[in-house]
Amino acid sequence: MNVMRTGMLLAFMTALFMGVGFLIGGTGGMMIALVVAAGMNLFSYWNSDKMVLRMHHAVEVDEANAPEYYAIVRDLAANANLPMPKVYVIQNDQPNAFATGRNPQNAAVAASTGLLQRLSPQEVAAVMAHELAHVEHRDTLTMTITATLAGAISMLGNFAMFFGGGSRENNNPLGFIGILVAMIVAPFAAMIVQMAISRTREYAADRRGAQICGNPLWLASALNKIARGAKAIVNEDAERNPASAPLFIINPLSGQGADNLFSTHPSTENRIAALEAMAQEFGRAPAAPHSARSPQAPVDDQPGDERPSPWGRDGGGRKGPWA
Repeated sequence: MNVMRTGMLLAFMTALFMGVGFLIGGTGGMMIALVVAAGMNLFSYWNSDKMVLRMHHAVEVDEANAPEYYAIVRDLAANANLPMPKVYVIQNDQPNAFATGRNPQNAAVAASTGLLQRLSPQEVAAVMAHELAHVEHRDTLTMTITATLAGAISMLGNFAMFFGGGSRENNNPLGFIGILVAMIVAPFAAMIVQMAISRTREYAADRRGAQICGNPLWLASALNKIARGAKAIVNEDAERNPASAPLFIINPLSGQGADNLFSTHPSTENRIAALEAMAQEFGRAPAAPHSARSPQAPVDDQPGDERPSPWGRDGGGRKGPWA
């Protein structure tokens, strides 16, 4: 099902890319766009993860220079029976995180310095468990490739604004109107990605992430902090590359809080409510509403855990070598 969904999405994005090419350069432009799209699909499959990491200036870390963060990811990957992903840090004050990679064997997870500094170890563990759930569900391939293609469509629309439609040899039947359509399509490229990336994946990743880390309330508390931080702190890299927004656990773009048809993410309040309902299933009802909850999540290892969790040693957020 995931392979079919990815294939259909790629076909749609390719057709859109070709359509914009036709509006700019007629049949010749469409054929050029087809060749470019085919090459881009192939290139994106192998390299889109590297491109997204580069967009956000992510730096790979290991056990030597980020021991606590790396240990959290390592233990969570073991809990989920996943290969150990590459671990990255994004030098950005906005608390946020994302996962990328074409499959679990070639996955990477990235957390911002703002997230690592502002969240407790339990909350960091819950966030990274959510990202590993995306890896397990193979959502990362679809999200990274569509982000790359949407960015390319936006650039093609900008090209139409400056260079398209001036020649009479252009066999575009719509003429200048076609160029205007191409220019209008480009700003909606990010919206297309938002609609293409089903928001039900976030709920599924929340639920699976809570299972991996062992406590839904840790993720609920983390989402609350990240949402508030995302509203207060501008992520300049994300603003420059809006097509990458669906990759993040919380929308990193400013002014995007509504849970509507075109939102990149479900409402944070709805996600927290679902996690609190899941906590009741686990027998861990929240002691207070999420808006008033203490930033220090309770340390509550699951019965039957045979080894201590690195995120269960204390409840306070700590700076590390990534600071």
